[in-house]
Amino acid sequence: MKRALASSLLLTLAIAGCSARRSEPVAGPFQAASPEVQRGEIVFDRHCSQCHPGGEKGIAPAINNKPLPGFLIKFQVRHGIGAMPSFSREQLGDEDLRDVVRYLKALRRH
Repeated sequence: MKRALASSLLLTLAIAGCSARRSEPVAGPFQAASPEVQRGEIVFDRHCSQCHPGGEKGIAPAINNKPLPGFLIKFQVRHGIGAMPSFSREQLGDEDLRDVVRYLKALRRH
């Protein structure tokens, strides 16, 4: 009985410790399919990768596995939440922000 309980506990801990794959996806390296997504990747690298390297967890949470709608991503970028700073329109233009959202959605689909 104790052995079965211990095995069950170990299995539960192993499953709880697992997380979504956050490094190179099984499908291979990401390649932007459109100029907008490619620009979004460049803007993301310039403004976001310091905290979210490649969309993965860095000093901030991973964002490549969050199914947030575009308007919420834009809201968080413009207003900042928690430790995340806000980015004004002067720092990150509206078109650049739209391209970042396109990039994040393409990254999630990949």
